[in-house]
Amino acid sequence: MTSPDNTTQMTAHQYRSRTETDPASNRPMSVAEIKESYAEYADWIHRFDWLAHLVTGRYRRTQFGDVDGKVLDVACGTGTNFRYLPETVELVGIDISPQMLARAEDRLAELDIDGTLLQMDAQDLDFADDSFDAVISSLSTCTFPDPVAALREMTRVCKPGGTIRLVEHGRSDVGPIASYQEWRTDAHYSQTGCRWDQQPRDIVAEAGLTVQDTATGLLGTITTFEISPDSSAE
Repeated sequence: MTSPDNTTQMTAHQYRSRTETDPASNRPMSVAEIKESYAEYADWIHRFDWLAHLVTGRYRRTQFGDVDGKVLDVACGTGTNFRYLPETVELVGIDISPQMLARAEDRLAELDIDGTLLQMDAQDLDFADDSFDAVISSLSTCTFPDPVAALREMTRVCKPGGTIRLVEHGRSDVGPIASYQEWRTDAHYSQTGCRWDQQPRDIVAEAGLTVQDTATGLLGTITTFEISPDSSAE
């Protein structure tokens, strides 16, 4: 996990105050700021897991329902993805937030699933190369200070012949919705640490990953990816 510097010591309240004059898109939150933000929102996210299931459940089920072997859930949050995984997987979940991991532990117990949960920075995974048969993540690149680094870390720890599966959200391809997202993006980011109007395909392309399959849904706000860890895109 990265060591906090003077910037990372800033409180979430100070961060939100600063965004009034400096757009959030120009100044990504640090790992420490994101960690603090999720300390506030962990309980809320857990309570509204039913809404995540209703809105994005079908995408998670399609992307994650056929993975096998040793599976890493990056930025697992409160464990929303766990219910969509096959019972046979060996599950490891990581998140930067201890409050999120506490809720994820509750989720494992509710679902009667064995799994290992670790506090870890997605941009600096403490695993050896080629450690996992599959790496999954959902609605996460919007929060990483350096999403390209996080995606490359997912690739590094995934075995050759394995698979990386993502369910991401971003800017809608429907004009009025996209305009609303653009209008609210800085306020939304300052409150939650989420880049609401990101372009997931651009991030994956910048990371140089080999996309085997991708699709969009929910008025263009959801993008799914199946990525090969074996080689990088030219």
